[in-house]
Amino acid sequence: MQIYKVGGAVRDRLLGKPVTDIDWVVVGATTEEMLAKGFRPVGADFPVFLHPKSGEEYALARTERKSGRGYGGFTFHASPEVTLEEDLIRRDLTINAMAEDDQHNLTDPYHGQRDLKARVLRHVSPAFAEDPLRVLRVARFAARYAELGFTVAAETLELMHQLSESGELQALTAERSWKEISRALMEDQPQVFIQVLRDCHALKVLMPEVDALFGVPQPEAHHPEIDTGVHTLSVLEQAARHQQPLTVRWACLLHDLGKGLTPEDQWPRHIAHEHKGLKLIKAVNERFKAPKDCQELALLVGQYHTHGHRALELKPSTLLELLQSFDVYRRPQRFEEFIAACEMDARGRKGLEQRTYPQADYLRGAADAARSVAVQPLLEKGFKGPELGDAIKRERLKALKAYKEAASS
Repeated sequence: MQIYKVGGAVRDRLLGKPVTDIDWVVVGATTEEMLAKGFRPVGADFPVFLHPKSGEEYALARTERKSGRGYGGFTFHASPEVTLEEDLIRRDLTINAMAEDDQHNLTDPYHGQRDLKARVLRHVSPAFAEDPLRVLRVARFAARYAELGFTVAAETLELMHQLSESGELQALTAERSWKEISRALMEDQPQVFIQVLRDCHALKVLMPEVDALFGVPQPEAHHPEIDTGVHTLSVLEQAARHQQPLTVRWACLLHDLGKGLTPEDQWPRHIAHEHKGLKLIKAVNERFKAPKDCQELALLVGQYHTHGHRALELKPSTLLELLQSFDVYRRPQRFEEFIAACEMDARGRKGLEQRTYPQADYLRGAADAARSVAVQPLLEKGFKGPELGDAIKRERLKALKAYKEAASS
């Protein structure tokens, strides 16, 4: 029995990055031997075990062959005869196909170290094209390591293109796709993930609503970058730069989908794109079964982001409707995330990345003013039921009028 550290732990150590998760591969062992040593089996499809003390994953060396469509369409074979090199060749990228023994001796049959130095993401073998999930994984790695100068090898991008055109991407489950998308959006440069998907034609398969934004112009006065797709990538870049949570990043990606529906004869204006985009945002949310908080914020940002930009001009009654829509009284954090998404939208424009966004503090102040209305005095006056609701609304409107007047003076 020989045990090797494999994959990301080896890659990140060589890159000088922190190693968090460690995966191990065991060569020359049987399931019975692993159980005899106290390892606990966890793999339903292939033999993976948890170490009795550390809890880390140990997998028996295995080979695989394509047996059906999609991510799960594989048959695995594990036995003591499978070599380390045979196990490594089934991995996605050369930089993930290295192994290390307990003496730090490196096994690198597919030149992962060379590609690390060259800053290239390159597939290990033609079998790469058998797993559609790898399109998303490579794009995610491109986003993670873009800051180090990594790019996708041309021949790997071509394989990703072939996978995108083959229909295999449609075989991915919503859960698997969302896992990769959500992880990619939380990388330091998530806009690279979207760009790589577009470069290999996967974006038009997975998110045609986002892909449709590229080439759609906007008024140059407000959008010096002009192209709506480029703007979307810039907004996502700003969201990452300002370390926004996943909910905000998802909303940033989807906020302008309605502009993809504008007839060409109306370009570069996009009348009512906020409302038109809601059905598209809903479709993308449902396609990937995004978590409820991501779904809700994306829809709200899509519908109200121009309200956010025009906050200082809004009538008190419109401002109150906006606050009610977000339920700022019981869910203050969601409104804070809306403000963040609006600010990222304002900054995601060429040359305006450092602009101030006074709307943010104004909206926070408005929410505080509305929340400051006390209910108890109204109860003491005898209001109840629908009358109480109307009375609270009147008082909040009065508070917002006073707030707006004070802010204007």
